[in-house]
Parts: sequence; structure tokens; C-alpha cells
Amino acid sequence: MSAAATSVIRDEWGTGKVEAFPLPTDQDFLFGLLSDIFENHWEKIVFGTLIQGAVFEIRVADAPRRIRMADGYLTVDFGFWHFHVCVGAHKGPSRAPTPPDLAAHRRTGRAEFYRILGEEGAPRSWGLRLFNGAGEQQMTVFLPSPFHAEDRMLKVPDWSRLELWDGLRQRYLGLPPDPLDRQGPKRSCVG
Repeated sequence: MSAAATSVIRDEWGTGKVEAFPLPTDQDFLFGLLSDIFENHWEKIVFGTLIQGAVFEIRVADAPRRIRMADGYLTVDFGFWHFHVCVGAHKGPSRAPTPPDLAAHRRTGRAEFYRILGEEGAPRSWGLRLFNGAGEQQMTVFLPSPFHAEDRMLKVPDWSRLELWDGLRQRYLGLPPDPLDRQGPKRSCVG
């Protein structure tokens, strides 16, 4: 896939400027992307939701036992717990079908890789965000940061921690590593 146009916006969450790299929202693409991230990079990521008033930052101790699709919902099963996110056509049970407008609301309507830019314009946080058809956040995957590791700030940035970001950009957007990603100053943890 080739790189789509990016946009830089002032984020509504108060985190600053966000550069978004749009991604396809079809079920096959999202299933492949999320399966790749959760099967191959589970130990490097933090994920959850980032909404006004709450951030859920989840780390897992083991790879998922299973990732599957059913009725438009991707399920990532870690054994003791699991989560679902609607990334495809959702019909509901035959005895009580989901109304089309509700199915459209539930399904991912926007997906993007993003990086939060500091006031000086250099990135300070990287990730993946999914939003449903109503523009509500479904999930954020926070990617490794060169500025912190294991909940502690690093005295010197570890640029090797951008390896996952660089790999995902290359694989899913056709973009090479960006020197701008390695210019940011040390910053505190932000979504």
C-alpha cells in the first residue's frame, strides 16, 4: 500500500498537535494489522482507550491465545480475559438483527497511525488509533517511545525503540523511517 496524505491537527484531547497517517478500514486490512501487532509485538505495546477523563494503559504478560473474527468483531483472547472491537460488517443475531445505523456506528470508521508533535514540531509519542463510525475512540495502541521504558524516563533517548513504528510505517504505509522521529527532546508520557 502506498502512503496516504497526512494531516496535522490540534488534538481535541489536549495532547497538542497530532500528525495522522490514515489507514484503510476494511475488515481484512484491520484484522491483518491488529493480528500482526498483537501476535508479533504484544510484549512491546501498551493498549487501551484514551478518552476525556480516562486512559486505560494495558500491558500483557503473554501473547494472546487466539485472535479471531466473528460477526464483524475482532476478538483478542488472552485466556483469563479478552477484548472485542468491531472492525467489519456486523449483523447481530438472526433473532434480533442489528439495525444498519447501529452497525455503522459500531464499526471502525477511521483508523490511523499517529504521532504527537511537541511545540518544537518533533514527535514525542507514536501509536495507532481506531475510531468507530460516530467518531468515538475504540482503541489506542501506544507504541514504544525512545523517551521512556518500563514506566521510567530514560536519561538518554533510546532511538532503537522506534523500530516497531518504523516497521509498521514501512509495512502498512510504504514509508521509510523519518529522521524527524529522532529529533524530539525528552518528554513525559503522553497518549
